[in-house]
Amino acid sequence: MKRITFALMAMLVFSFSLKAQQFVSTEPSNRNVILEEFTGRNCQYCPDGHAIANQIAAANPGRFWAVNVHAGSYAPTSYPNFNIPESSTILGGFNVSGFPSGVVNRSTPSGQGRNVWTNLTNQQLNQASECNVGGMVIVNPDTRMATITVEVYYTANSSADENYLTVAMLQDSILGSQSGGATYNPGQMINGQYVHMHILRDIIQSSAWGEAISPTTQGTLITRTYEYEIPEIIGSPNGVAVDLNNISFLAWVSERFQGTPTRPILTGCELDMMQGSNEPIYPAVMGVSQNGTTCSHTKDIEVSIQNIGMETLTSMTVVAELEGTTYTVNWEGELPRFDVEKMVIPMEVSFGTHPVTITVTEANGVSQSHSGSGNVTCMEWQDLEIEGEEEELRIEIMQDKFGNHITWNITGSDGSVLGSGGPYTMLAAGAGTQMHLEYVTVPANECVKFTIHDEMGNGICCSYGHGYYIVKDSQGNVIFGDENDGEFGEEASHLVSVKNPMAQVQIGGTDVSNVDYNHADFAAHLDYEGYPDEVGFECRKVTSSEPMIVVGFLNEFRNILGYTDDLEMSTLYVVRAYAIVNGVTFYGAETTFQTWMEGVNELEQSLKVYPNPTAHMLNVEGEGMVSLEVYNTVGQRVMMQQVDGNAVQLNTESLNNGMYFIRIHANDGSVLNRTFSVAR
Repeated sequence: MKRITFALMAMLVFSFSLKAQQFVSTEPSNRNVILEEFTGRNCQYCPDGHAIANQIAAANPGRFWAVNVHAGSYAPTSYPNFNIPESSTILGGFNVSGFPSGVVNRSTPSGQGRNVWTNLTNQQLNQASECNVGGMVIVNPDTRMATITVEVYYTANSSADENYLTVAMLQDSILGSQSGGATYNPGQMINGQYVHMHILRDIIQSSAWGEAISPTTQGTLITRTYEYEIPEIIGSPNGVAVDLNNISFLAWVSERFQGTPTRPILTGCELDMMQGSNEPIYPAVMGVSQNGTTCSHTKDIEVSIQNIGMETLTSMTVVAELEGTTYTVNWEGELPRFDVEKMVIPMEVSFGTHPVTITVTEANGVSQSHSGSGNVTCMEWQDLEIEGEEEELRIEIMQDKFGNHITWNITGSDGSVLGSGGPYTMLAAGAGTQMHLEYVTVPANECVKFTIHDEMGNGICCSYGHGYYIVKDSQGNVIFGDENDGEFGEEASHLVSVKNPMAQVQIGGTDVSNVDYNHADFAAHLDYEGYPDEVGFECRKVTSSEPMIVVGFLNEFRNILGYTDDLEMSTLYVVRAYAIVNGVTFYGAETTFQTWMEGVNELEQSLKVYPNPTAHMLNVEGEGMVSLEVYNTVGQRVMMQQVDGNAVQLNTESLNNGMYFIRIHANDGSVLNRTFSVAR
């Protein structure tokens, strides 16, 4: 099954009820623009047309869309074959005498040269539209069935009693050959191949000109719902796979003019698209990305999971597998249908690029097996140790003849640009070089990334002059690069860990909350703009110098968060936050807290410790005491005393000023902990 049209104003599946317009505006507006761009892989100047169309789209976001129609003598059937019958039909409906050419909202009977597309687009954008178009596409990733809902609302009368609604599927990011690509649109070249964008892959209606709709009078709302099975491959021979992650759907309304193919186009839009399923529980792994730049093997992997099932998700178990190591995250919360939850999973990554697989193994208590994949990269880095709070880097760029193709930048761990340069001028000679000296100041304890890019993809060496790049520190020492580093192809990158172990990373004291018999939550603020290698908490009993490490995470407000369920009942603990930056560990102030005791005994009810603070003598009173122990803040026992009765006095003359912990043993085996201070 390819195309089925549901009845007008039909009920959408996935619980959408169309009682009135859901997607389309009823307010009068100007026309949006559809550019049907006639092109082909063997067309030498077509990449220049692609670049112009991209510029128009960038200048008019949400108002302009290009549709690359591959048809005619310049469109070969070798792989990747983009030819479809609908493309040939559309091409044949207009007088096209050369390539590239295009029709802007079908406002002309003939294809127009790329030099007038901008003017024609602006004319259409400033013209009132007779209707508005809106809609949504919901794709089931298992069945590849797309439920497409399109609404047309007429804000004025059309000049024709019958209009035509067209829904087209486009596809981006298909690699293949393209004549003139490197010369006229090098920005779409990757490793010698052209990245083909917004290619017309199918018209979902049975006719290339769309489906007739009426009435076309002011105030009319027309709704069409289609079920469309997205093919695995389109094109014969040498067809191209249809990647669900790189498709989009456009809808437009056109009139029929004096018996010619449907034109002009009144307006159009891109339809919102999301994945969806009839299953009650379906957590779909939508994407895997890598956050920030770190000069460490610890990488934050961000996983996006969308609820495309019918039920709200309240719990999930997510398992990430990387190089034979698994990382499990248990999530609880509330994720309504179609919402997306983003989880950050820290992973240890060896040098190089490695595949990572994400699987949701359980959701709402039900076993699942929904997976997604991606890549995670750990680049090698150079260590640069400095003495101050910042360092000035010296960048030496020896350009070849085509300096106008060279750009570079230095970015911080959060992606912010700390410095950049280029493009430079093109030299007049047939071949030659010219030196450019640049200086960039970078902060201490930061991981910075240097990237140099050549627009032509052949580096800065060889046939047009022997260029290179070198980056030095403020003392003139080479960090990376030499006079042989000009042949890098399209791009080269390097990481530098700028370290000053003495530069302070400020961490606040730890707030302790939700304490019970064995659990406590920890939070501390980190005053540092970079990304630490690791954050967490050291938690220890006051009677021990051995800490328990609680690995934490850094939230968007720069707070270190963590928790533990491994505490002992009725025990006094000391906790402090830590952050490891470029291999150096920084600590926050210590906080003491005590876990609960199960039940209440006589000693706890009657215990009194006074005066607090004390100068010379501390009184301890309570029923059932057996012995007392006093510890300092580093866990050393400084006093021990047996108790005979319900009251005892401790002589604190030998203790220095400061805080101490007293551990009180009762005759029923229980233990209570209290703090006191000595101040004189």
